[in-house]
Amino acid sequence: MKDYYQILGVTKSASVEEIKKAYRKLAHKYHPDKGGDEQKFKEINEAYQTLSNKEKKAQYDQFGRVFEGGAGPGAGSAGFGFDFEAMRDKFSGEETEFDNLGDMFGEIFGFGGGHKKKDVRRGKDIEIDIEISLKDVLAKQEKEISLYRLIACSRCQGTGAEPGTKVKECFSCRGTGEVQQIKRTIFGQVARYIVCPECGGEGTKPEKPCNVCKGEGRFKKEEKFKIVIPAGVDTNQVLRVSGKGEAGRRGGEPGDLYARVLVKQHSVFKREGDHLYTVMPIHFSTAVLGGNLEVLTLEGDRVNLKIPEGTESGKIMRISRRGVPHFSGFGRGDMYIELAVETPKKLTKEQKELLEKLKKQGL
Repeated sequence: MKDYYQILGVTKSASVEEIKKAYRKLAHKYHPDKGGDEQKFKEINEAYQTLSNKEKKAQYDQFGRVFEGGAGPGAGSAGFGFDFEAMRDKFSGEETEFDNLGDMFGEIFGFGGGHKKKDVRRGKDIEIDIEISLKDVLAKQEKEISLYRLIACSRCQGTGAEPGTKVKECFSCRGTGEVQQIKRTIFGQVARYIVCPECGGEGTKPEKPCNVCKGEGRFKKEEKFKIVIPAGVDTNQVLRVSGKGEAGRRGGEPGDLYARVLVKQHSVFKREGDHLYTVMPIHFSTAVLGGNLEVLTLEGDRVNLKIPEGTESGKIMRISRRGVPHFSGFGRGDMYIELAVETPKKLTKEQKELLEKLKKQGL
């Protein structure tokens, strides 16, 4: 039995946010579109779908599996009282050719949610990372990216057919994209629908395949385009660009592009939400007597900060509306400066004499 907690690398006490964070990290690492392990990616997704759902997680923690049919303890995956794991072991020698016994029972009893045809022509989504500086988040940015992806064939306009020829209905599935398959099971013969092997589930076939794309309606090409990054964007925020994923097969709907933003750490400022934090040193005399401190903002301009008399090290002062713009487009965070009183390491003879006099005065 699979250990979903081990697959995601979390403990049973992990919060929903921790589970989600672990899933995103692993999914990004093993995504097939990025050269990852497809089987590992499926396991990660399966584990996340269970542990991120409160009811499914409770069932899994108690019984070690999820009963999708809603049956009580002791029931099998479909809620009919069968132990699918035991059944699978018992009939492992049978050539049923079902992915699992759950699929088989779903076909027989019809509890699989009904027959649903998959859109086989839609292009795949693409996931990328975009790195920007902290200063870049202050205003809307346009970043040019280069992607090597499937694009629609210009010769056949994405149809997959050589210009001047027709796209005909598939003779095997009669345009439905599916054919009926009869399989032998422990309960006898069972009929189910599968993707038509002749047309790949599209329902049509080019009379003569395009010479450029070989009937696919698309081919690989490097393409450059710009992505708009809104002001106030934060690290790990994902931006969706509709239609900029892989082109669909033979005129199918294109996938989408998902760009995860990574904001680089700044050498001076630390970001927390829409606020900025920094530490600035001040002279001992300024801390005691008060004065003005020139503060450099993230934009690069300078602001005068008034230091009150008797300021202690660690005091935090605020400059309003000098933080990061809100992602909503309205308002802006603040900038917070922690004052660090400097203790001089080396003193001149004159400075030492002055301090000795102050010492005698009780300072």
